[in-house]
Amino acid sequence: MATVKKQRILVVVHQSLVPPDTLQGYSEKQIDEWRTEYEVVAALKESGHSVQTLGVLDSLTELRTALVDNKPDLVFNLLEEFNGIVTYDQHVVAFLELMRQPYTGCNPRGLLLSRDKVLCKQLLAFHRIPSPQFAVFRRGQRFHLPRRLRLPLFVKSATEDASLGIAQASVVDDAQKLRERVQFMHEQIGSDALVEEYIEGRELYVGMLGNERLTALPAWEMQFGSMSESVRGIATRKVKWDRAYQKKYGITTAGAGELPPGVEVQLDRLARRIYRALHLSGYARIDFRMRADGSLFVLEANPNPNIAREEDFAASARAAGIDYKPLLERIMRLGRNYRAEWRTFNV
Repeated sequence: MATVKKQRILVVVHQSLVPPDTLQGYSEKQIDEWRTEYEVVAALKESGHSVQTLGVLDSLTELRTALVDNKPDLVFNLLEEFNGIVTYDQHVVAFLELMRQPYTGCNPRGLLLSRDKVLCKQLLAFHRIPSPQFAVFRRGQRFHLPRRLRLPLFVKSATEDASLGIAQASVVDDAQKLRERVQFMHEQIGSDALVEEYIEGRELYVGMLGNERLTALPAWEMQFGSMSESVRGIATRKVKWDRAYQKKYGITTAGAGELPPGVEVQLDRLARRIYRALHLSGYARIDFRMRADGSLFVLEANPNPNIAREEDFAASARAAGIDYKPLLERIMRLGRNYRAEWRTFNV
């Protein structure tokens, strides 16, 4: 195994997610809040890197000071929002580029295109990449159900992630329930509603690593356990984050087995096309639905997905022979090698 070059790493996280030095004295629920941040920082330290962690909320002053004073070799970016706004994380990354600072994860353009779910859907349609039919219900506009949309429909936020606002009620079977769910999205979540045709089938994830040259990780699957016997198998917020709920229904993720002939190749091909169409870099997870006949539909692309040690991205990497510490080193190498615009000019 090649010797890891020791570096000065600045790990940037949300201000409320700066992890402690030890897990001792904390409950499982508390640890879950900042588990990813803790595991990344701990693994980098174990690899011998000099690690500083910085919490960011609504100001870049401290970040600029840390960059100027400490001159990190690399920023490990775990920030998913800025001042509570998910789509503003792209601006923090753009600031890093203005400072000519190498960083991990996706570039600003890729974040912009993939975080804006409506624009993302439009780009996918332009590239003829199969995706559910959709419509946008904007706040303040009169409710109207387009004829091209066929029930049942799936209602989600046009901007929020981490399944915010997604519940069993998100799948609607008639126009009245659609109106109620769109209103909920407008008033309770505070965002426009993205309404898609609901695709019944298996939910598959493909992890991607790379900038110009791409590596597709083994396909992973959300397994809904006994939940799908009584309700629809969708990745609600409880399904993704509630440990007691997961245990109750036997919900887990695992390698996608017994795929129909040709689907594995098609997943690989589609994931690469989507990654390039959205100008992604670093690492991402592409989410699909597969019908019983093997037809695939992309749901969304997630740049900078959760990389906690036991989450699906790292688990899929392990299945490909990439353990956790080498995975983080690979993500860092991609960050160092990403050809940002400033690299084309003399420093």
